[in-house]
Amino acid sequence: MKYNIKNYDYLIVGAGPFGVVWAHEVAKCGKHSLIIDKRNHIGGNMYTHKEFGINIHDYGAHIFHTDNKAVWDYVNQFSEFNGFINQVVANFKGELYDLPFNMNTFYQMWQVKTPAEAKAKIKEQRLAAGIKGPAQNLEEQAISLIGTDIYEKLIKGYTQKQWGRLATELPSFIIRRLPVRYTFDNNYFNHRYQGVPVDGYTALFEKMLASELIDVRLNIDFFSKKKVFLEEFPRIVYTGMIDQFFDYQFGELEYRSLRFENEVINCNNAQGNAVINYTDAQTPYTRVMEWRHFDGQGDAKKTILTREYPQDWDLTKEAYYPVNDQKNSELFKKYRKEANKLEKVIFGGRLGNYQYYDMDQVFEVALETVNNEF
Repeated sequence: MKYNIKNYDYLIVGAGPFGVVWAHEVAKCGKHSLIIDKRNHIGGNMYTHKEFGINIHDYGAHIFHTDNKAVWDYVNQFSEFNGFINQVVANFKGELYDLPFNMNTFYQMWQVKTPAEAKAKIKEQRLAAGIKGPAQNLEEQAISLIGTDIYEKLIKGYTQKQWGRLATELPSFIIRRLPVRYTFDNNYFNHRYQGVPVDGYTALFEKMLASELIDVRLNIDFFSKKKVFLEEFPRIVYTGMIDQFFDYQFGELEYRSLRFENEVINCNNAQGNAVINYTDAQTPYTRVMEWRHFDGQGDAKKTILTREYPQDWDLTKEAYYPVNDQKNSELFKKYRKEANKLEKVIFGGRLGNYQYYDMDQVFEVALETVNNEF
């Protein structure tokens, strides 16, 4: 396929949130973009579709949550959000606990009823584990935060399934993403603004791309014509894997991947909650989503469950999560140094920046990057 560079100011590689935000914003400045994506849909991992009137998140649960009012106002231009609050239930070998870690969890685990009792129990278990200084890994960080019992039942098996390695081999910062509260509050996130789009994320992105200055071409692999693209387009926004862009010249960065298994059930409520985490090491999946509980929409006689299975990543699979340990962080710095040498290429998104961004962070960084362009 031949492209006339006179027609476009930007080639955007990837129709996920970073690329779509970029295209939308530069279109407001009169700039013409071509977005290409190797998949057959827009939206990246935020893509949704409907079955039986139910919004299905094809790449795992995506709840938009943020304290950034500017980002919240931005996404609300394109969709009404429903205010959904994620209240996760953890299933450990049939025992049920509330997540994230809060007084409900502490009561279910230890029958303690006050914050002082919970803190005393956690301190006792931290000291018994011999943890005195700064946490050296995820296991030590978890025990320091919520004690040995909760770590063993609700974190250890789940985390090791998710990341494919021992908790003692993972950096401590991973567990800091989860709140620890000494109140009876099951809200999974601390953020002020939360919800999912009432019509799904795909509809949101379609509105963002509704400009005559934006062209979208799907099922196109950037690497099939990388040299031609680099020669023909004056500016490129690249949101794929940064190590792949440089032909893995320093070696492959590590990622984790996922696979999903869907089940249609002839009832309107199969598990009673939007998300249930399976935290034991033996259950092969990490969580089960029941999509109708995210927005209450859909056929009253049908429900759909999705089981999420973590898996090792290879070139045949989608890269979901960067493994931001010390080894990979050092390797990424080498690629980042090379990227900084390329004046016409902008790297963005989770894969382009090798960062474990939440959705609001991708939108925020994309908007900041566009602002720096003009």
